[in-house]
Amino acid sequence: MPEPAVFSRTPTDRDRRQDLLLAVIMLVGAVISAALSSISGLYSDEQAPLWGALLVAVGLSAPLIVRRRYPALAAVVIALVMFTSVTLRVPEVYATNIAMFIALYTVGAWMIDRRRAFFVRAGIILGMFVWLIIVMYRDAIDEADKADVAAGLFSPFVAFMMLNLLINVLYFGGAYYFGERSWHAAAQRFVLEQRTAELEAERELTAAQAVALDRVRIARELHDVVAHHVSVMGVQAGAARLMIDRDPDEAKRMLSSVEDASREAIGDFRQLLETLREPGDGGSDEPSAVGLADLERLAQASTDAGLPTAFTEIGDPAAVPTTVGVNLYRIAQEALTNARRHGGSGATADVRLRWNRGAVELEIVNSGRTVGVLRPGLGQLGMRERALASGGEIELQPRPQGGFRVRVTVPIAAPPAFESLTWRHPGTGSDKVSDSKAGGGGVG
Repeated sequence: MPEPAVFSRTPTDRDRRQDLLLAVIMLVGAVISAALSSISGLYSDEQAPLWGALLVAVGLSAPLIVRRRYPALAAVVIALVMFTSVTLRVPEVYATNIAMFIALYTVGAWMIDRRRAFFVRAGIILGMFVWLIIVMYRDAIDEADKADVAAGLFSPFVAFMMLNLLINVLYFGGAYYFGERSWHAAAQRFVLEQRTAELEAERELTAAQAVALDRVRIARELHDVVAHHVSVMGVQAGAARLMIDRDPDEAKRMLSSVEDASREAIGDFRQLLETLREPGDGGSDEPSAVGLADLERLAQASTDAGLPTAFTEIGDPAAVPTTVGVNLYRIAQEALTNARRHGGSGATADVRLRWNRGAVELEIVNSGRTVGVLRPGLGQLGMRERALASGGEIELQPRPQGGFRVRVTVPIAAPPAFESLTWRHPGTGSDKVSDSKAGGGGVG
């Protein structure tokens, strides 16, 4: 499983274009603000020359071009420009405050090293507050001396200073808060995009697995149908060819069986095609119309095909899911097909269906040639897959006396049981105990 990607904000080309546009707007705004502030006499006689405002405008706007790529550098440069501008009484304060807010916000929103981002913002904010306190208190003392008023605790100038400090707390606190929120929101979007990508990959993998499972199911059905019917038709056609000169009537009967087998094969193929054409998710519980009730007919068809087959059902039948019935039928069909192929002349087969409490057992035993080495093929693989798909177990093993045994056991819901009932005989007053159980268990 791949390691989760680490969140990192990288400006895109669109972000860079937006930063360039912001810098141009800030430059124009700073020039207009400086002109209007100069005309209004923001700092009276202490006001710096207007050309200083142009330098401040350039110093504020230029760092904004690279604010997302180098947020710490842009913030430090703008802070220095702001400090110099206010100290020298440059007639521009509005664009400067906006640029400082954007710079602090960008450090919180875009700086990858979060520890460094904290110290950069804390250093700028702390330095600004120390500087503002010194400058504002000095101005307050100067104004108090001019007005011949003591600058005490409740001095109007001190109150004005405290008001400005409160405004700056909200100003810098807002820049810090919104920068952090932007970073965490981007991190959450990143995690959401990662999870969406993982879910999309899982969806594609699930779809591919569903297609593969459907292909396996189709291949298994085709193998079972083709192998069984072709084997029956081949055996009967060969026997008819040998009997056609000696016993034409028997040969005709065998050819008639071949014709019946071919019709049955066509019917099975039609059922399979109808199932594949049905809308749905491919998980139909009824891939064909056969089931446990058709085992006796299957045994008779095997006998007609040249392999004498006996069918025995032991115990009381219980309800089983359609899929389980189909899988057990196909296992019996494949086992009998293999017996016809490899059993040799004189081979026989027995199909036994046992209904036990909580399970159904199907056993197909055939006589014939001794199997030395078990060579698993597609047929045995298909039987194992069907047994596992039904939640059961299967045994595939050669018999020491010759032939082969296939035994599959599938658990089913046990029928409800009635507890022992005690009743009193009306004549004798003695107690009788009757053990009554619903359903029945067969013996193997």
